[in-house]
Amino acid sequence: MLDRRGAPARAGVPPPALARIPSSGDDGLEGRGPTLEGTMNQNAKEPDRIVELREEIDQLKEAVTSHAVVDQAIGMMVALGRVTPDQGWAVLREVSQHTNIKLRTIAEMIIVWGQKGDLSPDVRAVLEDTLDKYGPAQIPDSPSTP
Repeated sequence: MLDRRGAPARAGVPPPALARIPSSGDDGLEGRGPTLEGTMNQNAKEPDRIVELREEIDQLKEAVTSHAVVDQAIGMMVALGRVTPDQGWAVLREVSQHTNIKLRTIAEMIIVWGQKGDLSPDVRAVLEDTLDKYGPAQIPDSPSTP
């Protein structure tokens, strides 16, 4: 009889490839391979994982939208306040901190202000002061100070 390499098989000695395969129960791999119980537990966790992934997708969508709103408001600061984009970001951040309003909400208010001309007097005052700190321009349509 020949082994798989074509060499004569020796009686009582398994071929080299089979010699390395552990016999059943002796494999030393207990707990390492998939078990029916482990597969069932994994399948039970899949709906939870799907929910987690959907929540993460929703959060990422919200972050992208928020980022776009903030970028638009920074652009308004650059155009109207004649500041750099980094300074525009700093203006938004400071206005948010000084008014205790979330930065995204400040950004939304500034975009609406650009579209409709409406901005709360408190936010407008803080915005003017902050822009004065960073840029040379006065907010359009605001009363000039003597």
